[in-house]
Order: sequence, then structure tokens, then C-alpha cells
Amino acid sequence: MSKSSARLQTNMDENRGIKQSFLPLLKLEDWWAVWLGSFIAILAMAKMIQNIPSISRWSVNPLAAFGLLPWELSFQLLLLGLSMALLTAVAVFATGENVKKYLAAFPLIFIFSLLAYILGNQNTFRGYGLDNVVWALIIGLVISNTVGKPAWLSKAAKTELFIKTGLVLMGAEILFNRFLELGVRGLGVAWLVTPIALVFMYYIGTRVFKIGSKSLVATISAATSVCGVSAAIAAGSATRAKKEEISYAISLSLIFTVFLMVLMPLVLKAFNVDQYVGGALIGGTIDATGAVAVSGSMLGDTAMEVAAVIKMIQNILIGIIAFILSFIWVTRVEKDAHAPKPSALEIWRRFPKFILGFVFASLFFSFVLIPVLGNTEVGEILNVTRSLRGWFFTLAFVSIGLESNFAALIKLVKDKKTVGLYIVGQSFNIVLTLIAALLFFGGFSG
Repeated sequence: MSKSSARLQTNMDENRGIKQSFLPLLKLEDWWAVWLGSFIAILAMAKMIQNIPSISRWSVNPLAAFGLLPWELSFQLLLLGLSMALLTAVAVFATGENVKKYLAAFPLIFIFSLLAYILGNQNTFRGYGLDNVVWALIIGLVISNTVGKPAWLSKAAKTELFIKTGLVLMGAEILFNRFLELGVRGLGVAWLVTPIALVFMYYIGTRVFKIGSKSLVATISAATSVCGVSAAIAAGSATRAKKEEISYAISLSLIFTVFLMVLMPLVLKAFNVDQYVGGALIGGTIDATGAVAVSGSMLGDTAMEVAAVIKMIQNILIGIIAFILSFIWVTRVEKDAHAPKPSALEIWRRFPKFILGFVFASLFFSFVLIPVLGNTEVGEILNVTRSLRGWFFTLAFVSIGLESNFAALIKLVKDKKTVGLYIVGQSFNIVLTLIAALLFFGGFSG
């Protein structure tokens, strides 16, 4: 091969390597949550988005939810739905899914979300804590467990994309000094309890319940003690669990999460638990990140803030735990001399990337926007991002409801060993997290 040909081949290889290195930035849903959240924040800062339509409180007549100018609000809501559909469709297309089917199904998901907002603003319902996200979940559950979720509708039920985009926007609301203040205490809750709960569940799963598949036990344990779906996928991949085992662990986690996210704030309210302690308990025990934020919001704004920060800190453990499990499985469980040894880069690969968007938003608003624009103008920007964050969460919980089926729960309950593992492990996790929450947040006033 001539020098020029060799040089050309080298350049082609380098270009291919660059394309491959940037491919995850364009293909992964985690990264698209960062891009969407950042784009929305930029539009709000540029004053290209200044007002998000809101539903009014009402008592008897549901039409009162549309205020004094119902046709104007209806038009604004139509534009909001269209804008959110087109914006999220970019991520759907980039991740290789069918955009036409997504856009065909999204309007109905948005209509269900709008209905959830209307019901959530009814004064009596609101007084009992039945806000828009609770109604979003109820609407989804009713449809899924009566007429069933149509296959075409599932194309728009992008739970993870909606939740993660909302969480990136939420990062702007938590100033960095506040993030650090809560985070130092949150480390005690998230990083002390999580490994203990994981080891405890693995021990009782293999020794007490005597579940045959160690990979399944590790996957369920990680999903319960860390953060549900992401941890289940990471742990399942690390331990080479079967696809059906990972799916089973995810289903188990999601179904119980639906109950815990509604039940826990109601119980905490009934016992008049402090929002800092309650938020820490919710953040450390409820499996899904989005469910944590919404469940915390049912207890109060402070609880939501604490819960979200603790869950973010806990999420950092996903990559570390996956790496450790990979190492243990290769060196102890399987002892396969031909298996590839786990790499330190596995931690980065497993790390949930949307957390970077959350932290960056907090840093940018804390150290750039507030010093430059001042609290008043930044407050106006946050009014926009906070409203859109609410819509993304509502879309997500309609999707969660649609994906949750009680018939599936009955099938899961038949496997008494794994359900027993989850119940015993989660109960242990709740008790231990409550002790840690009282220790690190008891008497804390912020």
C-alpha cells in the first residue's frame, strides 16, 4: 500500500472512530433528555417561551378549569401539545424508533394528561392530595386494567424520556449551594444504606429463599436498593442475567413502585413526618427517579427537593455497583477464564447521563444566570421550566399507568419466592433508610 493510500486509510479510520465516539450522544435516550431539557431552558432564557397555559381551580363546573377565556386557553393548550410532540419526536427519531407511530399516538397521551390536570385542580380532590400526577397515574391504570392498552398507544408511552427530561429541567430549580447542603447529608442516607440493603437482599435471596438464579437475585436486589429500571438493566447485564429475568425484575419493581409512590406520602402526612425526613425516606426507598420526585412533591416542595437530591446521589452508585458485580461474577461466580475482564470504563457506560444535565442546570443557574440576570428575572425563567417540568411528569405518569397491569401483578405474586424477596428486602430498606433519615435530617431546618 502506498503512503498516500495508508494516510487515507488512517484518516478514514480516525473519522470512523470519531463518529462512533459521538454516536451515543445522538442515540441514547439519556443524552436526549439532556438535549431536550437544555433546549427548553435556552428557549426560556431567550424569552421565546414566556407563558405556559395553566388550568384554573374549580369546584362544580369542569369548564371553569379553562377560565374566563376558554377558547384562548384551548388554543394555547393545542400549541403546547403540538410543540411537545414535535420536540420529543426529534429524540424518538434519533433513537431509531418510528416517528409516525409516535406522533399518531402522542395526542391521546397529551389529552389524558390534560384530563389529569383538570381533575387535579378540582378543589375537593386537591384537598385530599389528588393532584395532576396522581390522576395521571389513575387514568393510565384504569385504561390498562379495563379496556387494555392498545399496541399503537404504547408507541407514545415514553416514560423514561418524559421523566428524565423533566428531571433535567428540575435541576435548574435546585441551586447548587442547596444541592451541596442537602447532598452532604444525603450521602449518609444514599451511600450507607444502599450497599447494606443490596448485600442483605442478595444473602436472603440465595440463602433463605434459596432462589436458584443468582443473577436474578442480584438484579432484583439492585433494582430494589438502588433505583429500579436503570439498576436492574445494569446489574442484569453485569451478571449476565437472562432477558426474561431482567424484564421480570423491572416488572416487579415498577408494579410495587406504583403503590409505594402514592402510599408513602399519604402515610408520612398522616403521621405528620417532617418534610426533610420524609423526603429523605422517599428518595432512599422508592425505586424510580421520576416517581421519587413526584411522590416527594405530594408531601411538599421541600420533600420533593430532598428526595430528588438523594435519589440523584444514589443513582451514581449504578455504575459502581455494576462494575463490582461484573468483577465478582467473572472472578467468583462464573470463574470463566475466557470471559472479558470488566473495565473501569464500565462505570461511565452504566452511569445515567441525565444526571449530568440535572447537575449542569443547577450549576449554570446558580453561578451564571443569577449573578448576571438577578433573582427576579431568573424566577420568571423558572416559572416556565417548572411548568413544563410538570407537564413532562404528567405525561410520564400517564405512561406508567398504561404500562402497569394488575393481571401481571397476579402472575408475579404466584412466584412467592421472588415476591417475598422484594417485600422483605424493601421492608428492610425502608426501616434502615428511616433510621438514616432521622439520623442525618432529624431536626434539620435547612
